[in-house]
Amino acid sequence: MEPTAVEIRVVGCLLEKQRTTPDAYPLSLNALRLACNQATNRNPVVEYEEATVVEALRRLALRGWTRLASGAGSRARKYRHLLDDALELDDAELSLLAVLMLRGPQTPGELKQRADRLHTFPDLGAVQETLDRLVDAGHVERLARHPGQKEDRYLQRLGGMDEDGPMVAATAAPIGAADEGNAPLAGPARTDRLAPEDRLAPEDRLDRLERELADLREQVRQLREALGEPSVPADSPQA
Repeated sequence: MEPTAVEIRVVGCLLEKQRTTPDAYPLSLNALRLACNQATNRNPVVEYEEATVVEALRRLALRGWTRLASGAGSRARKYRHLLDDALELDDAELSLLAVLMLRGPQTPGELKQRADRLHTFPDLGAVQETLDRLVDAGHVERLARHPGQKEDRYLQRLGGMDEDGPMVAATAAPIGAADEGNAPLAGPARTDRLAPEDRLAPEDRLDRLERELADLREQVRQLREALGEPSVPADSPQA
């Protein structure tokens, strides 16, 4: 059986956090659950219980995609992915796969923007070359254009997906219109380049800052959890 949508979300989060918060990686079970359920950079937004994540980790371990990484003296069980060895992929390929796992079908321009936190692609040509390798390996598929679409979209084919995007598990929460389809992670819509910052409308700038702040708060919360520090309420000035 191919990986479920929950398994894809879990391994995608491990891939992402390995690159965006390396000091907190490998992830504790709670940090991994929070990463799966975070409201930013995810489509769909979900609300997984701890037991759901544990079961996904069990199945992923059987596939050879994840393993327990905490030592005998560790206070918390921690987990890491093994996808680079299991699929024999390089950093660029893993970074694009992670974004496709977490956000669904996207254009090369969107992928370049969204994968920048994970891996720096010098230009769209480098993104396209990486996508072509993933397509040849059978891990990614180029989707046929629907009426009105000007760019090709790409879909990861490791599991838990259909042509319209991530298969929504029973525990998935509703997503707003701003999170549907190919909406960018933050800031204005784009294809192959971002609009200059000074061209953004004030409300767009505010939306972008709010999204970035929410992402930073999530990363700080996970770092606190990994370091064993007490959590800070979300409405606290220190959060």
